[in-house]
Amino acid sequence: MTAMNELPVAVIGAGPVGLAAAAHLVSRNIHPLVFERGETVGAALLGWGHVRVFSPWKYNIDDAARTLLDRHGWDAPQPDNLPNGQEIVEEYLVPLASVPEIASGLKLGATVTAITRHGLDKVSSGNRDNAPFIVRYTDQAGEHDVLVRAVIDASGTWTQPNPMGINGLSVPGEKASSNRISYGIPDVLGTRRNEFLGKRTLVVGSGHSAINVAIALMDLQDIDPRTQIFWALRHHGVERLLGGGLNDQLPERGALGLAAKNAMDEGRLQMLTSFSAQKVLVHEERVHLTATVGTQQTELDIDQIVVTTGFRPDFSFLRELRVEVDPAVEAPPALAPLIDPNFHSCGTVPPHGIEELKHPEKDFYIVGSKSYGRAPTFLMKTGYEQVRSVVAEIAGDHVAARIVQLVLPETGVCSVDLGSKTAVSCCGGPAPVEVDACCVADATAKSEGKSGCGCGPRSNETERLTESA
Repeated sequence: MTAMNELPVAVIGAGPVGLAAAAHLVSRNIHPLVFERGETVGAALLGWGHVRVFSPWKYNIDDAARTLLDRHGWDAPQPDNLPNGQEIVEEYLVPLASVPEIASGLKLGATVTAITRHGLDKVSSGNRDNAPFIVRYTDQAGEHDVLVRAVIDASGTWTQPNPMGINGLSVPGEKASSNRISYGIPDVLGTRRNEFLGKRTLVVGSGHSAINVAIALMDLQDIDPRTQIFWALRHHGVERLLGGGLNDQLPERGALGLAAKNAMDEGRLQMLTSFSAQKVLVHEERVHLTATVGTQQTELDIDQIVVTTGFRPDFSFLRELRVEVDPAVEAPPALAPLIDPNFHSCGTVPPHGIEELKHPEKDFYIVGSKSYGRAPTFLMKTGYEQVRSVVAEIAGDHVAARIVQLVLPETGVCSVDLGSKTAVSCCGGPAPVEVDACCVADATAKSEGKSGCGCGPRSNETERLTESA
């Protein structure tokens, strides 16, 4: 058997975080073997390629990736320009995947179906930590096994959207109505325009993706006033999300929230709050939906449904590994309390790395959006710091792996009063305007000499740089 330190490291997923992991491995003279189920790198990003992100290029490029690209004469985009998903793929990920050090180990159209230890199943413990991994994958040529020394799972969650049901299950009839239901951010202004122009569309969800879809539909409404938009909020209002406004250091993100608020004020969106879908049925070219809105049962006849309720991780190919995740959030146990949306409504978490990402299975790590499990907000630059720390640990640089730093622009998401008496804020409401804090609890903690409450802006530790709008 090949000596362990001569084996490559497997990276599952060739998105921004996966290719950043590959770049960091190259910088440590470790050969990456990158598996991408799509036919191109960044396949998941192309699923929302028409969407412009909130953050400029300077926040979307990993440091190790930039060093590698510059070495090969890369023509970098303007740092302050805002790319869309397709531009990130074409101007950054494709050139990065083309450098020889990464291209030599890149496998496109390769779906990982299982990972195990060589000669050991999940139950076997004898000398487990010293056994290489076997990665099984399928491609056009069939099924293959390959030996690797470590595994970095950056496969993301894009292929596992949450269903429409408020209980985590699909609504009766949802699967059978799949030709009328879209998940994520469909291109309503481009390739799918005719499906939405002049039609009645229900948008389900309360995040940035839902706002993107609603605003795109309003553009169609300007062209054809028959276009009707129903916006269903399952659990709460959108005051917390809209609160960033002009205090957000990423102007595009703040402007998006304000545009949605203005549309609500103007009555262009028919809001359905405390929404719970009960049944879906396609009938005579329309979708008939039975739902509860508040305490009232409602019947709706619409043309299209767009479900923007987030995503969940796929652990099916990890069954022979000793993976430990929080039972609620489905993130590594040390990371879960930092990102649990039940307690961190601001969407911010402190910098984290190897210590928060460890599993009982030595040399196996989940990074990127999949590491957040079912938590709704993941940040691209956070993923870059994750893989820097993980690769340092794999390389044996344990000190560097534990020096975790992250500098991101702050958000005003919890510090603006929208004038709503029912506004939802984190940790006791917004902080006084003269205090550099996210919320009341954050301001109190800082006044006592602490670093903060852990949910909001924490000087240079703040993060809310959304990867996909």
